[in-house]
Amino acid sequence: MAFSDQEEKGLRGFQELLGTSPALAAGYMEGVHAADCAEWLRVTQPEDAWRVFLELTVEDQADVLEHAEDDLRRTLIARMSAGDLRHVVEELPSDEAVDLLAEADEHLAEDVLAAIPAETAQELRELAVYEPDTAGGLMATEFVTVGPTEHIGDAVKAIRKQGEDAEEELAVFVVNDEGQPLGFLADRVLLSQPIHTPVEEAMVVPVTIDVLADQEDVGRLVEKYGLISLGVVDSAGLLIGVISAEDATEARAEEAEEDLLRLVGASPDSLHGRPSVAHQVRSRLPLMGITVLSGLLSAKILRMFLGDAEGGAGPSDILRYLPLIMGLAGNVGVQSSTVLVRAMALGELEGARQRSMLRSETSVGLAMGVICGFVITLVVTWLEPGQLGLVVGLATLISIAFSAILGTSVPVACQKFGIDPAIVAGPFLICLSDIAGSVMFVLVAKGLLDL
Repeated sequence: MAFSDQEEKGLRGFQELLGTSPALAAGYMEGVHAADCAEWLRVTQPEDAWRVFLELTVEDQADVLEHAEDDLRRTLIARMSAGDLRHVVEELPSDEAVDLLAEADEHLAEDVLAAIPAETAQELRELAVYEPDTAGGLMATEFVTVGPTEHIGDAVKAIRKQGEDAEEELAVFVVNDEGQPLGFLADRVLLSQPIHTPVEEAMVVPVTIDVLADQEDVGRLVEKYGLISLGVVDSAGLLIGVISAEDATEARAEEAEEDLLRLVGASPDSLHGRPSVAHQVRSRLPLMGITVLSGLLSAKILRMFLGDAEGGAGPSDILRYLPLIMGLAGNVGVQSSTVLVRAMALGELEGARQRSMLRSETSVGLAMGVICGFVITLVVTWLEPGQLGLVVGLATLISIAFSAILGTSVPVACQKFGIDPAIVAGPFLICLSDIAGSVMFVLVAKGLLDL
Protein backbone atom coordinates (compact mmCIF):
# COMPACT_ATOMS: atom_id res chain seq x y z
CA MET A 1 0.00 0.00 0.00
CA ALA A 2 1.16 3.53 -0.75
CA PHE A 3 1.42 5.11 2.70
CA SER A 4 1.40 8.82 3.38
CA ASP A 5 4.43 10.31 5.13
CA GLN A 6 2.64 10.19 8.49
CA GLU A 7 1.51 6.59 7.93
CA GLU A 8 4.99 5.59 6.81
CA LYS A 9 6.48 7.13 9.94
CA GLY A 10 4.03 5.23 12.13
CA LEU A 11 4.74 1.95 10.32
CA ARG A 12 8.50 2.39 10.69
CA GLY A 13 8.12 3.04 14.42
CA PHE A 14 5.98 -0.07 14.77
CA GLN A 15 8.43 -2.25 12.85
CA GLU A 16 11.40 -0.97 14.85
CA LEU A 17 9.71 -1.88 18.13
CA LEU A 18 8.54 -5.20 16.71
CA GLY A 19 12.17 -6.11 16.15
CA THR A 20 12.71 -5.62 19.88
CA SER A 21 9.54 -7.05 21.39
CA PRO A 22 5.95 -7.83 20.29
CA ALA A 23 4.76 -6.35 23.60
CA LEU A 24 6.46 -3.02 22.81
CA ALA A 25 4.97 -3.04 19.32
CA ALA A 26 1.51 -3.68 20.80
CA GLY A 27 2.03 -0.85 23.28
CA TYR A 28 2.96 1.44 20.37
CA MET A 29 -0.49 0.74 18.92
CA GLU A 30 -2.28 2.31 21.89
CA GLY A 31 -4.10 5.41 20.77
CA VAL A 32 -3.56 4.56 17.09
CA HIS A 33 -6.65 4.11 14.93
CA ALA A 34 -7.60 0.46 14.50
CA ALA A 35 -7.53 0.81 10.70
CA ASP A 36 -3.84 1.75 10.86
CA CYS A 37 -3.12 -1.06 13.32
CA ALA A 38 -4.81 -3.57 11.00
CA GLU A 39 -2.76 -2.29 8.06
CA TRP A 40 0.50 -2.59 10.01
CA LEU A 41 -0.33 -6.20 10.89
CA ARG A 42 -1.29 -6.93 7.29
CA VAL A 43 2.16 -6.00 5.97
CA THR A 44 3.87 -7.91 8.81
CA GLN A 45 4.90 -11.56 8.64
CA PRO A 46 1.94 -13.73 9.85
CA GLU A 47 3.85 -15.16 12.83
CA ASP A 48 4.96 -11.70 14.01
CA ALA A 49 1.47 -10.28 13.44
CA TRP A 50 0.01 -13.05 15.61
CA ARG A 51 2.46 -12.39 18.43
CA VAL A 52 1.59 -8.70 18.44
CA PHE A 53 -2.13 -9.47 18.27
CA LEU A 54 -1.85 -11.63 21.39
CA GLU A 55 -0.41 -8.67 23.32
CA LEU A 56 -3.41 -6.44 22.56
CA THR A 57 -6.35 -6.01 24.90
CA VAL A 58 -9.60 -7.72 23.97
CA GLU A 59 -11.10 -4.34 23.01
CA ASP A 60 -8.19 -3.59 20.71
CA GLN A 61 -8.30 -7.08 19.22
CA ALA A 62 -11.97 -6.57 18.39
CA ASP A 63 -11.27 -3.20 16.78
CA VAL A 64 -8.41 -4.60 14.71
CA LEU A 65 -10.47 -7.55 13.47
CA GLU A 66 -13.34 -5.21 12.62
CA HIS A 67 -11.07 -3.11 10.38
CA ALA A 68 -8.88 -5.92 9.04
CA GLU A 69 -9.01 -7.20 5.48
CA ASP A 70 -10.43 -10.66 4.98
CA ASP A 71 -7.10 -12.44 4.53
CA LEU A 72 -5.61 -11.00 7.74
CA ARG A 73 -8.84 -11.64 9.61
CA ARG A 74 -8.90 -15.28 8.54
CA THR A 75 -5.25 -15.74 9.46
CA LEU A 76 -5.78 -14.40 12.98
CA ILE A 77 -9.08 -16.15 13.60
CA ALA A 78 -7.59 -19.50 12.56
CA ARG A 79 -5.12 -19.24 15.45
CA MET A 80 -7.63 -18.15 18.10
CA SER A 81 -9.14 -20.46 20.68
CA ALA A 82 -12.90 -20.55 21.27
CA GLY A 83 -12.44 -18.69 24.55
CA ASP A 84 -10.40 -15.89 23.00
CA LEU A 85 -12.77 -15.54 20.06
CA ARG A 86 -15.73 -15.48 22.43
CA HIS A 87 -14.37 -12.43 24.27
CA VAL A 88 -13.79 -10.62 20.96
CA VAL A 89 -17.29 -11.45 19.69
CA GLU A 90 -18.83 -10.01 22.85
CA GLU A 91 -17.07 -6.70 22.14
CA LEU A 92 -18.42 -6.34 18.61
CA PRO A 93 -21.77 -5.11 17.26
CA SER A 94 -23.98 -7.97 16.15
CA ASP A 95 -23.44 -7.47 12.41
CA GLU A 96 -19.65 -7.47 12.80
CA ALA A 97 -19.82 -10.46 15.15
CA VAL A 98 -21.75 -12.49 12.56
CA ASP A 99 -19.24 -11.58 9.86
CA LEU A 100 -16.40 -12.61 12.16
CA LEU A 101 -17.94 -16.00 12.97
CA ALA A 102 -18.57 -16.59 9.27
CA GLU A 103 -14.79 -16.48 8.75
CA ALA A 104 -14.17 -19.02 11.53
CA ASP A 105 -14.17 -22.79 11.29
CA GLU A 106 -17.69 -24.16 11.70
CA HIS A 107 -16.84 -26.10 14.87
CA LEU A 108 -15.05 -23.11 16.35
CA ALA A 109 -18.02 -20.85 15.62
CA GLU A 110 -20.39 -23.32 17.28
CA ASP A 111 -18.16 -23.47 20.37
CA VAL A 112 -18.23 -19.68 20.59
CA LEU A 113 -22.02 -19.53 20.22
CA ALA A 114 -22.39 -22.15 22.94
CA ALA A 115 -20.20 -20.12 25.30
CA ILE A 116 -21.84 -16.69 24.97
CA PRO A 117 -25.19 -15.81 26.60
CA ALA A 118 -28.11 -17.68 25.03
CA GLU A 119 -29.95 -14.48 24.05
CA THR A 120 -26.93 -13.09 22.24
CA ALA A 121 -26.27 -16.42 20.52
CA GLN A 122 -29.87 -16.55 19.31
CA GLU A 123 -29.60 -13.03 17.87
CA LEU A 124 -26.43 -13.96 15.99
CA ARG A 125 -27.96 -17.17 14.66
CA GLU A 126 -30.98 -15.23 13.40
CA LEU A 127 -28.73 -12.67 11.69
CA ALA A 128 -26.64 -15.42 10.08
CA VAL A 129 -29.75 -16.67 8.25
CA TYR A 130 -29.86 -13.58 6.04
CA GLU A 131 -27.79 -13.43 2.87
CA PRO A 132 -24.76 -11.12 3.20
CA ASP A 133 -25.94 -8.93 0.30
CA THR A 134 -29.35 -8.15 1.84
CA ALA A 135 -30.46 -5.57 4.37
CA GLY A 136 -30.68 -8.33 6.96
CA GLY A 137 -27.08 -9.29 6.29
CA LEU A 138 -25.93 -5.70 6.85
CA MET A 139 -28.02 -4.72 9.86
CA ALA A 140 -27.09 -4.59 13.51
CA THR A 141 -29.67 -5.48 16.14
CA GLU A 142 -28.35 -3.02 18.73
CA PHE A 143 -30.18 0.29 18.47
CA VAL A 144 -31.82 2.91 20.70
CA THR A 145 -35.58 3.46 20.81
CA VAL A 146 -38.03 5.69 22.69
CA GLY A 147 -41.81 5.99 22.76
CA PRO A 148 -43.76 8.79 21.03
CA THR A 149 -45.01 10.25 24.34
CA GLU A 150 -41.52 10.80 25.75
CA HIS A 151 -39.33 13.91 25.63
CA ILE A 152 -35.88 14.75 24.24
CA GLY A 153 -34.41 14.35 27.71
CA ASP A 154 -35.78 10.81 27.84
CA ALA A 155 -34.16 10.08 24.48
CA VAL A 156 -30.80 11.29 25.79
CA LYS A 157 -31.19 9.06 28.85
CA ALA A 158 -32.09 6.14 26.59
CA ILE A 159 -28.86 6.65 24.66
CA ARG A 160 -26.89 6.51 27.89
CA LYS A 161 -28.73 3.39 28.98
CA GLN A 162 -29.21 1.48 25.71
CA GLY A 163 -26.49 2.94 23.52
CA GLU A 164 -23.44 1.29 25.06
CA ASP A 165 -23.69 -1.67 22.68
CA ALA A 166 -25.20 0.21 19.74
CA GLU A 167 -23.13 1.21 16.73
CA GLU A 168 -21.92 4.79 16.53
CA GLU A 169 -23.96 7.47 14.74
CA LEU A 170 -27.21 5.54 14.79
CA ALA A 171 -29.23 8.16 16.72
CA VAL A 172 -32.70 7.23 18.06
CA PHE A 173 -35.77 5.65 16.54
CA VAL A 174 -39.25 6.42 17.86
CA VAL A 175 -41.46 3.31 17.98
CA ASN A 176 -44.98 2.49 19.13
CA ASP A 177 -45.89 -0.20 21.64
CA GLU A 178 -45.74 -2.90 18.94
CA GLY A 179 -42.27 -1.85 17.83
CA GLN A 180 -43.21 -0.21 14.55
CA PRO A 181 -41.09 2.84 13.69
CA LEU A 182 -42.94 6.17 13.88
CA GLY A 183 -40.10 8.67 13.75
CA PHE A 184 -36.37 9.32 13.83
CA LEU A 185 -34.26 11.65 15.97
CA ALA A 186 -30.87 12.60 14.55
CA ASP A 187 -27.93 13.49 16.80
CA ARG A 188 -28.23 17.15 15.82
CA VAL A 189 -31.84 17.28 17.02
CA LEU A 190 -30.95 15.70 20.35
CA LEU A 191 -28.22 18.27 20.89
CA SER A 192 -30.15 21.35 19.76
CA GLN A 193 -33.63 20.78 21.20
CA PRO A 194 -34.56 21.56 24.85
CA ILE A 195 -34.81 18.45 26.97
CA HIS A 196 -38.52 19.04 27.65
CA THR A 197 -39.44 19.09 23.94
CA PRO A 198 -41.89 16.26 23.13
CA VAL A 199 -40.37 13.62 20.88
CA GLU A 200 -43.36 13.81 18.54
CA GLU A 201 -42.60 17.48 17.80
CA ALA A 202 -38.91 16.92 17.07
CA MET A 203 -38.93 13.64 15.16
CA VAL A 204 -38.93 13.25 11.40
CA VAL A 205 -40.50 10.52 9.30
CA PRO A 206 -38.19 7.47 9.44
CA VAL A 207 -36.76 5.88 6.31
CA THR A 208 -36.93 2.09 6.49
CA ILE A 209 -36.30 -0.87 4.25
CA ASP A 210 -37.45 -4.49 4.20
CA VAL A 211 -35.08 -6.98 5.78
CA LEU A 212 -34.84 -8.99 2.54
CA ALA A 213 -34.09 -6.01 0.29
CA ASP A 214 -30.90 -6.04 -1.77
CA GLN A 215 -27.86 -4.11 -0.55
CA GLU A 216 -28.00 -1.95 -3.69
CA ASP A 217 -31.36 -0.59 -2.50
CA VAL A 218 -29.84 0.02 0.93
CA GLY A 219 -27.03 2.09 -0.53
CA ARG A 220 -29.39 3.97 -2.82
CA LEU A 221 -31.69 5.04 0.03
CA VAL A 222 -28.81 6.10 2.27
CA GLU A 223 -27.29 8.19 -0.52
CA LYS A 224 -30.60 9.65 -1.70
CA TYR A 225 -31.73 10.87 1.71
CA GLY A 226 -28.32 11.52 3.26
CA LEU A 227 -29.08 9.17 6.14
CA ILE A 228 -26.80 8.40 9.06
CA SER A 229 -28.76 5.21 9.69
CA LEU A 230 -31.48 3.22 7.97
CA GLY A 231 -34.15 1.28 9.83
CA VAL A 232 -34.76 -2.36 8.86
CA VAL A 233 -38.26 -3.78 9.26
CA ASP A 234 -39.70 -7.28 8.96
CA SER A 235 -42.84 -8.36 7.09
CA ALA A 236 -45.02 -7.06 9.94
CA GLY A 237 -43.39 -3.62 9.81
CA LEU A 238 -41.56 -4.06 13.13
CA LEU A 239 -38.15 -2.44 13.56
CA ILE A 240 -35.66 -5.30 13.92
CA GLY A 241 -32.36 -3.65 13.06
CA VAL A 242 -30.49 -0.64 11.74
CA ILE A 243 -27.82 -0.12 9.09
CA SER A 244 -25.23 2.60 9.52
CA ALA A 245 -24.32 4.87 6.61
CA GLU A 246 -20.76 3.53 6.78
CA ASP A 247 -21.89 -0.08 6.35
CA ALA A 248 -24.26 0.88 3.53
CA THR A 249 -21.54 2.79 1.68
CA GLU A 250 -19.07 -0.07 2.03
CA ALA A 251 -21.65 -2.55 0.74
CA ARG A 252 -22.48 -0.39 -2.26
CA ALA A 253 -18.80 0.08 -3.12
CA GLU A 254 -18.26 -3.68 -2.87
CA GLU A 255 -21.27 -4.29 -5.13
CA ALA A 256 -19.83 -1.90 -7.72
CA GLU A 257 -16.45 -3.65 -7.59
CA GLU A 258 -18.10 -7.05 -8.01
CA ASP A 259 -20.03 -5.78 -11.06
CA LEU A 260 -16.81 -4.42 -12.56
CA LEU A 261 -14.99 -7.73 -12.12
CA ARG A 262 -17.93 -9.69 -13.54
CA LEU A 263 -18.01 -7.32 -16.52
CA VAL A 264 -14.53 -8.47 -17.58
CA GLY A 265 -15.13 -12.08 -16.58
CA ALA A 266 -12.95 -11.99 -13.45
CA SER A 267 -13.93 -13.57 -10.14
CA PRO A 268 -15.63 -11.31 -7.53
CA ASP A 269 -14.11 -13.63 -4.91
CA SER A 270 -10.88 -11.65 -5.28
CA LEU A 271 -12.59 -8.98 -3.16
CA HIS A 272 -12.42 -11.34 -0.19
CA GLY A 273 -8.84 -12.52 -0.33
CA ARG A 274 -6.89 -14.18 -3.10
CA PRO A 275 -8.75 -17.15 -4.66
CA SER A 276 -6.81 -20.12 -6.00
CA VAL A 277 -5.59 -20.29 -9.59
CA ALA A 278 -8.06 -23.10 -10.34
CA HIS A 279 -10.96 -21.05 -8.97
CA GLN A 280 -10.01 -18.03 -11.05
CA VAL A 281 -9.68 -20.13 -14.18
CA ARG A 282 -13.14 -21.62 -13.65
CA SER A 283 -14.70 -18.18 -13.16
CA ARG A 284 -13.08 -16.69 -16.27
CA LEU A 285 -13.52 -19.57 -18.71
CA PRO A 286 -17.20 -18.86 -19.55
CA LEU A 287 -16.29 -15.50 -21.10
CA MET A 288 -13.40 -17.15 -22.92
CA GLY A 289 -15.78 -19.82 -24.22
CA ILE A 290 -18.07 -17.17 -25.68
CA THR A 291 -15.07 -15.54 -27.36
CA VAL A 292 -13.96 -18.88 -28.82
CA LEU A 293 -17.44 -19.52 -30.27
CA SER A 294 -17.70 -16.04 -31.75
CA GLY A 295 -14.16 -16.34 -33.18
CA LEU A 296 -14.97 -19.64 -34.84
CA LEU A 297 -18.17 -18.16 -36.25
CA SER A 298 -16.20 -15.20 -37.62
CA ALA A 299 -13.77 -17.62 -39.26
CA LYS A 300 -16.71 -19.43 -40.88
CA ILE A 301 -18.17 -16.17 -42.22
CA LEU A 302 -14.79 -15.00 -43.56
CA ARG A 303 -14.33 -18.38 -45.27
CA MET A 304 -17.48 -17.69 -47.28
CA PHE A 305 -15.90 -14.54 -48.71
CA LEU A 306 -12.22 -15.47 -48.85
CA GLY A 307 -12.59 -19.06 -49.99
CA ASP A 308 -10.06 -21.85 -49.41
CA ALA A 309 -6.42 -21.66 -50.38
CA GLU A 310 -5.24 -24.12 -52.99
CA GLY A 311 -2.65 -26.71 -52.03
CA GLY A 312 -3.12 -26.49 -48.25
CA ALA A 313 -3.38 -23.64 -45.74
CA GLY A 314 -2.51 -20.20 -47.07
CA PRO A 315 -2.53 -16.55 -45.97
CA SER A 316 -6.32 -16.32 -46.37
CA ASP A 317 -6.74 -19.19 -43.86
CA ILE A 318 -4.51 -17.39 -41.37
CA LEU A 319 -6.50 -14.19 -41.82
CA ARG A 320 -9.77 -15.98 -41.02
CA TYR A 321 -8.63 -16.95 -37.52
CA LEU A 322 -6.96 -13.66 -36.65
CA PRO A 323 -10.10 -12.21 -34.92
CA LEU A 324 -10.20 -15.28 -32.67
CA ILE A 325 -6.59 -14.84 -31.55
CA MET A 326 -6.98 -11.09 -30.99
CA GLY A 327 -10.24 -11.51 -29.07
CA LEU A 328 -8.87 -14.11 -26.67
CA ALA A 329 -5.62 -12.23 -26.07
CA GLY A 330 -7.50 -8.98 -25.44
CA ASN A 331 -9.91 -10.64 -22.99
CA VAL A 332 -7.14 -12.11 -20.86
CA GLY A 333 -5.13 -8.90 -20.87
CA VAL A 334 -8.12 -6.83 -19.75
CA GLN A 335 -9.02 -9.34 -17.02
CA SER A 336 -5.50 -9.33 -15.57
CA SER A 337 -5.12 -5.56 -15.77
CA THR A 338 -8.53 -4.95 -14.16
CA VAL A 339 -7.63 -7.13 -11.18
CA LEU A 340 -4.22 -5.43 -10.85
CA VAL A 341 -5.55 -1.87 -11.21
CA ARG A 342 -8.24 -2.50 -8.60
CA ALA A 343 -5.67 -3.92 -6.18
CA MET A 344 -3.44 -0.90 -6.75
CA ALA A 345 -6.29 1.53 -6.17
CA LEU A 346 -7.05 -0.14 -2.84
CA GLY A 347 -3.39 -0.30 -1.82
CA GLU A 348 -3.30 -4.11 -1.81
CA LEU A 349 -0.09 -4.48 -3.82
CA GLU A 350 3.02 -4.21 -1.75
CA GLY A 351 6.15 -6.33 -1.57
CA ALA A 352 5.39 -10.04 -1.35
CA ARG A 353 1.68 -9.48 -2.06
CA GLN A 354 2.55 -7.87 -5.41
CA ARG A 355 4.82 -10.73 -6.40
CA SER A 356 2.19 -13.25 -5.35
CA MET A 357 -0.52 -11.58 -7.43
CA LEU A 358 1.76 -11.27 -10.47
CA ARG A 359 2.58 -14.98 -10.26
CA SER A 360 -1.07 -15.85 -9.78
CA GLU A 361 -2.30 -13.83 -12.78
CA THR A 362 0.47 -15.23 -14.99
CA SER A 363 -0.44 -18.77 -13.92
CA VAL A 364 -4.11 -18.12 -14.64
CA GLY A 365 -3.23 -16.83 -18.12
CA LEU A 366 -1.04 -19.84 -18.86
CA ALA A 367 -3.72 -22.27 -17.66
CA MET A 368 -6.42 -20.63 -19.79
CA GLY A 369 -4.03 -20.58 -22.74
CA VAL A 370 -3.48 -24.32 -22.43
CA ILE A 371 -7.21 -25.06 -22.13
CA CYS A 372 -8.32 -22.75 -24.94
CA GLY A 373 -5.43 -23.78 -27.15
CA PHE A 374 -6.21 -27.47 -26.71
CA VAL A 375 -9.92 -27.02 -27.46
CA ILE A 376 -9.26 -24.81 -30.49
CA THR A 377 -6.69 -27.28 -31.85
CA LEU A 378 -9.26 -30.07 -31.75
CA VAL A 379 -12.07 -28.01 -33.28
CA VAL A 380 -10.03 -26.39 -36.06
CA THR A 381 -8.34 -29.71 -36.93
CA TRP A 382 -11.81 -31.21 -37.31
CA LEU A 383 -12.93 -28.28 -39.49
CA GLU A 384 -9.77 -27.64 -41.53
CA PRO A 385 -7.27 -29.86 -43.35
CA GLY A 386 -3.57 -30.07 -42.57
CA GLN A 387 -1.76 -28.46 -39.66
CA LEU A 388 -3.88 -25.32 -39.42
CA GLY A 389 -5.54 -26.54 -36.20
CA LEU A 390 -2.16 -26.97 -34.51
CA VAL A 391 -1.07 -23.51 -35.68
CA VAL A 392 -4.18 -21.77 -34.37
CA GLY A 393 -4.10 -23.69 -31.09
CA LEU A 394 -0.42 -23.04 -30.42
CA ALA A 395 -0.79 -19.36 -31.33
CA THR A 396 -3.74 -19.16 -28.95
CA LEU A 397 -1.72 -20.58 -26.07
CA ILE A 398 1.24 -18.24 -26.64
CA SER A 399 -0.91 -15.15 -27.19
CA ILE A 400 -3.05 -15.69 -24.09
CA ALA A 401 -0.05 -16.37 -21.85
CA PHE A 402 1.80 -13.33 -23.20
CA SER A 403 -1.29 -11.11 -22.78
CA ALA A 404 -1.58 -12.17 -19.14
CA ILE A 405 2.00 -11.06 -18.61
CA LEU A 406 1.24 -7.76 -20.35
CA GLY A 407 -1.91 -7.34 -18.26
CA THR A 408 0.14 -7.48 -15.08
CA SER A 409 3.31 -5.72 -16.18
CA VAL A 410 1.72 -2.69 -17.88
CA PRO A 411 -0.17 -1.48 -14.74
CA VAL A 412 2.93 -2.05 -12.61
CA ALA A 413 5.07 -0.10 -15.08
CA CYS A 414 2.51 2.72 -15.18
CA GLN A 415 2.54 2.97 -11.41
CA LYS A 416 6.35 2.97 -11.32
CA PHE A 417 6.52 5.89 -13.75
CA GLY A 418 3.85 7.87 -11.91
CA ILE A 419 1.13 7.29 -14.52
CA ASP A 420 -2.40 6.42 -13.46
CA PRO A 421 -2.79 2.72 -14.46
CA ALA A 422 -6.58 3.07 -14.76
CA ILE A 423 -6.20 5.61 -17.56
CA VAL A 424 -3.37 4.05 -19.52
CA ALA A 425 -3.65 0.30 -18.94
CA GLY A 426 -7.02 -0.21 -20.66
CA PRO A 427 -6.67 1.27 -24.17
CA PHE A 428 -2.90 0.82 -24.36
CA LEU A 429 -3.12 -2.79 -23.24
CA ILE A 430 -5.84 -3.67 -25.75
CA CYS A 431 -3.77 -2.25 -28.61
CA LEU A 432 -0.64 -3.99 -27.37
CA SER A 433 -2.45 -7.33 -26.95
CA ASP A 434 -3.93 -7.13 -30.45
CA ILE A 435 -0.55 -6.36 -32.01
CA ALA A 436 1.27 -9.03 -30.00
CA GLY A 437 -1.38 -11.65 -30.77
CA SER A 438 -1.24 -10.88 -34.49
CA VAL A 439 2.56 -11.02 -34.62
CA MET A 440 2.72 -14.31 -32.71
CA PHE A 441 0.05 -15.90 -34.89
CA VAL A 442 1.91 -14.93 -38.06
CA LEU A 443 5.26 -16.13 -36.69
CA VAL A 444 3.82 -19.50 -35.62
CA ALA A 445 2.10 -19.90 -38.99
CA LYS A 446 5.28 -19.10 -40.89
CA GLY A 447 7.27 -21.53 -38.76
CA LEU A 448 4.88 -24.47 -39.01
CA LEU A 449 3.26 -23.96 -42.39
CA ASP A 450 6.30 -22.65 -44.25
CA LEU A 451 4.34 -19.76 -45.78
